[in-house]
Amino acid sequence: MPAIVLVGAQWGDEGKGKATDLLGSRVHAVVKFNGGNNAGHTIVIRQEDGQSEKYALHLLPSGILTPGCRPVIGNGVVIDLGVLFEEIDGLNARGVDTSGLVVSGSAHVIAPYNRTLDKVTERFLGNARIGTTGRGIGPTYADKMSRIGIRVQDLFDEDVLRAKVSGALNLKNQVLVKIYNRKGFDVDAVVAELASYRDRLAPMVADTPLLLEQMLDRGETIVLEAGQATLLDVDHGTYPFVTSSNATAGGACTGSGIPPTRIRRVVAVIKAYTTRVGEGPFPTELDDAKGELLRTNGAEFGTTTGRPRRCGWFDAVIGRYATRINGVTDFVLTKLDVLTGLDEVPVCVAYEVDGKRHDELPMNQADFSRAVPIYETFPGWDEDISTARSLNDLPRNARDYVTAIEKMIKAPISVIGVGPGRDESIVVRDLLD
Repeated sequence: MPAIVLVGAQWGDEGKGKATDLLGSRVHAVVKFNGGNNAGHTIVIRQEDGQSEKYALHLLPSGILTPGCRPVIGNGVVIDLGVLFEEIDGLNARGVDTSGLVVSGSAHVIAPYNRTLDKVTERFLGNARIGTTGRGIGPTYADKMSRIGIRVQDLFDEDVLRAKVSGALNLKNQVLVKIYNRKGFDVDAVVAELASYRDRLAPMVADTPLLLEQMLDRGETIVLEAGQATLLDVDHGTYPFVTSSNATAGGACTGSGIPPTRIRRVVAVIKAYTTRVGEGPFPTELDDAKGELLRTNGAEFGTTTGRPRRCGWFDAVIGRYATRINGVTDFVLTKLDVLTGLDEVPVCVAYEVDGKRHDELPMNQADFSRAVPIYETFPGWDEDISTARSLNDLPRNARDYVTAIEKMIKAPISVIGVGPGRDESIVVRDLLD
């Protein structure tokens, strides 16, 4: 079975973890291929006694919750080792087996000076801030591109590690002290901190592209799981209000070492409305009671940061863009249940920019920031849909809503989420067929 790419179709927080988890034991590996601990997945698993267990994952791939599925952190990820082991310890304490985790030796490590630089730079920008999480993600990717980054494999050679830290701090300390009036970092202290993770990390490190190729050759199924989402991609997102990596389907290849010829399907997760965290334009944003209703009913607070998410109506222009950029073969529509109880549900079908209609995302970021949504309104529904397990179980208005947006985003909706639980989904088309 070739690989499957799983991406977010909006600005993140669409429910990618649930989509991966839905594939269950039929998946042999889940690979996180980009990002770091600046985003997260929330997965709700209903137990045999009817109670629900909620898991918040940040660095770890969501497949770690599925017995027999190998979780892999790919080379495209940047890793805060302290956060990694804190997350592992938290899962172990809850009885989750994390022993199968594999980490790429080519993944980059977030050094303590990068966390500091992230925070002070964002504060320095003031009103022009990007809205980063301050976890050192951007500076670590910048080091990677500047070829002064520290990789996982570097931790196992003391001379290489010291030389790389020393070389990086020759520049970083100048910036911290002379520009931001902050104290510089001591080379020995940084080396000691990073080296302290060496022994525990060693059994996890592997040549992950080789491992994944061998799995594919055996006919095993691999899911390549994106952090963040399409509109946060550094090349194809709403730049500069984006993340520092490629969160679209193309990033799955570079971030995992799996070639594009081995990818069969691209599954995009899209919420039944739209949310965004951080700064940047958001055409359908609702700064009113309806927006607060979506935030409350949808529990729209960041998995990693706890920040309240900005909420708005479904944006079909963004959906079409995600289909085109990623080559989407299947959509997973999540949180349809959050719309229950609304008298009517508007959908953005196009934008108006300076009196001109745009059916596609404007190429110019300045135009996008001035975009005014053009809405088509659909009747709402009051019926509880959380027990629906087929399209016919949905009330007519909910079915019509799904059918309408499916046509607008130009790719089939194969799964519909009707609640937060692992089992609260309607499978229209099996994602592994």
